[in-house]
Amino acid sequence: MCPPSRPTRSAKSRAATKITSATVEESSVEEQTSAKKVTRARGGAVKKEVVVEEKKAVVKKVAATKRKGKAQEEDDQEDIENKDPVASEETKKPAPKKRKTKASEEDATPLAARTPMESMKRKLYIGAHVSSAGGVQNSITNALHIGANAFAVFLKSQRKWVSPPLEPSAASSFRDLASLHSYSVGEHVLPHGSYLVNLAQIDKTKADQAYANFVDDLQRCATLGIKLYNFHPGSTGGEPIEEACARIASQLNRAHKEKGTGETVTVIENMCGSGNVIGSRFEELKMIVDGVEDKSRVGVCIDTCHAFAAGHDLRTPEAFAETLKRFDEIVGLGYLKALHLNDSKAPFGSHRDLHANIGTGFLGLRAFHNLVNCEAVQRLPMVLETPIEEKGADGKMVENKQVWADEIKLLESLVGMDAESEEFRKMEEELQKRGASERAKIQEQVDKKAEKDAKKAEKDALKGAASGKGKKGAVAKGGPISSFFKKKEVKEESEEDDEE
Repeated sequence: MCPPSRPTRSAKSRAATKITSATVEESSVEEQTSAKKVTRARGGAVKKEVVVEEKKAVVKKVAATKRKGKAQEEDDQEDIENKDPVASEETKKPAPKKRKTKASEEDATPLAARTPMESMKRKLYIGAHVSSAGGVQNSITNALHIGANAFAVFLKSQRKWVSPPLEPSAASSFRDLASLHSYSVGEHVLPHGSYLVNLAQIDKTKADQAYANFVDDLQRCATLGIKLYNFHPGSTGGEPIEEACARIASQLNRAHKEKGTGETVTVIENMCGSGNVIGSRFEELKMIVDGVEDKSRVGVCIDTCHAFAAGHDLRTPEAFAETLKRFDEIVGLGYLKALHLNDSKAPFGSHRDLHANIGTGFLGLRAFHNLVNCEAVQRLPMVLETPIEEKGADGKMVENKQVWADEIKLLESLVGMDAESEEFRKMEEELQKRGASERAKIQEQVDKKAEKDAKKAEKDALKGAASGKGKKGAVAKGGPISSFFKKKEVKEESEEDDEE
């Protein structure tokens, strides 16, 4: 059989004319087919060139995917809470993929019963940040599932500027279920604000966008009967800290006067001190609180991991007492409205926000023993934000909510326990052993960064000293010769900067 003749240019044109009335998709297929035939007609050299280009494209795509995967892995490891909202807006990174959760029939069975308050030596309302997928009313069911007496929740997507309004039926179901299961939504439910919002934003357009999102959340709180609303203070964007804190306070004053926000208390979360993020020092929290006109509508949420990473020690009874004393002297214990309970994978004062499971991190179990036995934190909502992802049988990551159920019971068991007892020491040792490899890995990263920073600081100091000496000599001697050497010195410094 003879091979079919290759189409000529005129035949191609006639074929294109005949399909004028066909669909766009059919036309595209015909053109692609014709293009392939023409390419074959040009000979093996052209074909080879196309194959090479295709291979290059595939290599580039694979490399890009690897880079994206690596960046996402770093994002997943470093808690998103302390990401600079200004930097987040600029990079516009895609939201991480949702992890799979365990089977729905398993979720229908409570993992642990709630501990009745009357049976506890101290009134501790401990829970976790639960999901509101499918409607805010589902957060009640999810809290019951892990035996929580308090919980946090997102009232809408934390990664979108604009979300659909709160469904009246969902709001009604939330209130009914909360009442049915004896959750005091005004005291022990702590919604978390959007990670995008930066009330310190100096750009008017972006500031208005953040403000609108913030007020929308406060209005949702009021509709649901929630009295506490936790949010991140934001980023200075490189501006002076005093001015940034003043802008936050100003936005809070505006929001508190908005219609439909009720009496919701805006609760500022302390941060770990990375980059330009506000809130690692108690003095910064004080600046915001001082600027708020209605003091009944502002408070603070202390995150234990953030505090530790920022340099506030909680590990020994003495250190815990001293930190609490400093907070009281600077901000005031009366403004403490909630706590986030997280251990830290990163060492003390590292300014890295890496949440660890209770007792497995650098904070250790003793820090949480100090906390739950503290009179000042009774009756406050305490929310776990610890990791619950584990590898399933198929190697994929799944959420194991049993982790939260167990941690709630662990924390409750520490009330009144002797920290010097064999029981406590055994638990402490076992948990520390469980987190040893992760601590060692992060410690190594922190040490390497510290070494690198020290070398850079030393190099900058030497360069500054050399530059100052050169300038001093030039001024002392003067004249055209010294001017020549001054220019030469500046040129050499510029070349060094280029090499770096």
